[in-house]
Amino acid sequence: MDNLVMETPERSVMERVERPAQSAPSAEPAPPLTFQVKNLSIWYGEKRAIDNATLNIASNAVTAIIGPSGCGKSTFIRSLNRMHELVPKTRIEGTVLLQGQDLYSSTIDPAIVRRRVGMVFQKSNPFPTMSIGENVVVGLRLNGVRNQKFLNERLEKSLRMAALWDEVKDDLGKSGTSLSGGQQQRLCIARALAVEPEVLLMDEPCSALDPIATAKIEELIYELKTHYTIVTVTHNMQQAGRISDYTAFFYLGRLIEFGPTAKIFSNPSERQTEDYITGRFG
Repeated sequence: MDNLVMETPERSVMERVERPAQSAPSAEPAPPLTFQVKNLSIWYGEKRAIDNATLNIASNAVTAIIGPSGCGKSTFIRSLNRMHELVPKTRIEGTVLLQGQDLYSSTIDPAIVRRRVGMVFQKSNPFPTMSIGENVVVGLRLNGVRNQKFLNERLEKSLRMAALWDEVKDDLGKSGTSLSGGQQQRLCIARALAVEPEVLLMDEPCSALDPIATAKIEELIYELKTHYTIVTVTHNMQQAGRISDYTAFFYLGRLIEFGPTAKIFSNPSERQTEDYITGRFG
């Protein structure tokens, strides 16, 4: 007891005064970026589909693109792998950087871009004349891969990542179109993953699916972001809120607001964003 020092108000105050000041918590470091989009404008003939959009897309995160029909959502994500160029009379201004590399440089092959940035479409599109297994590895075969052991390994890995392996492993020789709608969509995701892209674009991947299949795709998206950067278009506000880390709201081709999903949905900066999220229009 003799070694104990009586605590007094004065001593407590002095200790607090003499204690070294705690440094203020530093701001969270900026996340690494997969895409940097600067002053992007896109025209189809005379029609401007995207008007001067600028935003950064974080790596290993899900970015949701929302907005009413015809606002430029699909055009925007297709610009991230140059798919929009397949439409005649398309013109682009601005810059799209993938890991710091200009995707629209004259030295860049669009086919290489589309391998690095895979895409899953609104309607599942397995190749009807191919088996489940061949649907998955077709991209590898088109790129000249012939080693069957390697193809088999990539087939299983891709189907496992798409949460489909256990459901189809005994039916790999069956037609891809023999699967249910939700399974077909996961098959298309496996096909996109087989070529090991850096990014996965999804254009309303759940719009044609029932709630159970939708839940499986959403769970899959959540798991895949540990390996990939994911950009998805959705009309479903609840879905955007569930699966995304960041949200971009487009209206009439203009990027109205972009930021963390929690902020966009709880405290948007723009009245137009709030009106759309709350269902006042769109």
